[in-house]
Amino acid sequence: MNEKERTSVALDVPSEILRKIYVTMLKIRVFEERVAELLLPPKKEIVTPCHLYIGQEAVATGVCFALKRDDYVFSTHRSHGHFIAKGGNLKALMAELYCKKTGCSRGKGGSMHVASSSLGLLGSSAIVGGTMPIAVGAALAFSMQNRDAVSVVFFGDGAASEGIFYESLNFASLKKLPVIFVCENNLYCTHLPVAACLADTNIYRKSESFAMSGIRVDGNDVIEVYKVAKKAVEDARSGKGPTLIECLTYRWRGHVGPYDDLDKGLRSREELDYWMSRCPIKMLEKDLIQHRIISESEKEQIRKAVSEEVEEAITFARESPYPNENNLLHDVFELK
Repeated sequence: MNEKERTSVALDVPSEILRKIYVTMLKIRVFEERVAELLLPPKKEIVTPCHLYIGQEAVATGVCFALKRDDYVFSTHRSHGHFIAKGGNLKALMAELYCKKTGCSRGKGGSMHVASSSLGLLGSSAIVGGTMPIAVGAALAFSMQNRDAVSVVFFGDGAASEGIFYESLNFASLKKLPVIFVCENNLYCTHLPVAACLADTNIYRKSESFAMSGIRVDGNDVIEVYKVAKKAVEDARSGKGPTLIECLTYRWRGHVGPYDDLDKGLRSREELDYWMSRCPIKMLEKDLIQHRIISESEKEQIRKAVSEEVEEAITFARESPYPNENNLLHDVFELK
């Protein structure tokens, strides 16, 4: 049996998919680590506020690998991981962070408003919960047009405090729409522990009030995320309606920017170290090496290739032009 055909009985996912998942997670991590460096003084090459995805790579990757290219994804202010997991070009993303004309949003969106219609990533928003009704609307359109497509909306635990969250769950379940709600519960709503914001922190159980499926998964286990997302997507496509997936994960950096926020007193070094010991990439690496899907030497080769791709993206962004001020109103919508 060759490498392409081989599957791991223990992992129950084709080896080819696992390798691609690993590469994608690594791309997100290396990209974000370099962005963190570029945000730091004295250079501060990147000035747009960046909410880094380091530590949460398994969520975006596991979910997006369960999707087709024509499926829609709606993102948040922490958008880089979703863009890369959906197959986005690193040069276009890096250029957007540099606010350059060659960026995926033409340099006018910055980090919090990443979009790519060709990828099916129709938008990101800094408004907490702001993309939920849009994702539900897209799913309604799919249903009305009899399209074999699914809509996915990512949101943080803080969005579970928003009224639009409950309205979206209700309407999606009422109409049995093909939409997946993915809560990235990283335990902190900006600078507050989730328990200080929600009386009931079992976010996945909010689905019970709306007669829809809800499940909590280990958001650092990409294989578990992928399997659950795959089932939810299959259910959505077959007319069984929406699913709420709560992924327990953890952001290594602060709410925004390159620092760890330990000086703010909202979390301890012990807590951060614990979650870093549960690194989603290292967890997957261990499985891949144990089941001989990749070797130690291949692991180093992959990391080298990914690092080179990220550096090429930085060079591209640095050398790209800024948008012309005369084109300030281009690529935007006019409401009448």
